[in-house]
Amino acid sequence: MRFVARVILGVTAATMVAVAAPVAANATATSATSATDSWGPYFSSDHKAAAEGHVTVVKKRFKHWSWKWALVKKWVCKKDHKGDRRCEWVVKKVKKWKWEWRTDDFYNVHSRLTNDKWWGKRKCAWETFKVVNKDGSAFFKSFVNCSKHPKDFSFSGKNAAHIYVDVSRGDRHRPTGYHSGWQDVYAA
Repeated sequence: MRFVARVILGVTAATMVAVAAPVAANATATSATSATDSWGPYFSSDHKAAAEGHVTVVKKRFKHWSWKWALVKKWVCKKDHKGDRRCEWVVKKVKKWKWEWRTDDFYNVHSRLTNDKWWGKRKCAWETFKVVNKDGSAFFKSFVNCSKHPKDFSFSGKNAAHIYVDVSRGDRHRPTGYHSGWQDVYAA
């Protein structure tokens, strides 16, 4: 009887795995904390340089540890000069190590820069990214392509409020003209 029960239990477990495996394989794990958005193509004003790509933003939670001041009530008993015990509540200011949940938005910008005129004067295609952080500070990131084949570039960071791109033409050292103006890539 014990042998039959084990066989039936094994067959039941195998059947459940066979039924549940295809269902689990078709299930997609979607995360509400990540987002991907495409941008472009954006062209220089003479249409000889083009940039396009996508932005991936992932929101991650983390514990932020810091020192906090806390008021602590303590029942303190002392002996007075007569030897009697006197007790009273004493409030002290104490430093405590506490944490709180915070979130950061980590972004990855991927772009493909295409150069349609790779000879002569202003033979390079330039893309300049302007990243404005949530605290109001900004920085710039530039990439150049002087070959006839498209080039892929990427950069990453955290807590961006806006990301803009300017596609232009130039020499090997700097962009010199035919700017597209700041085009929107990502807005938080």
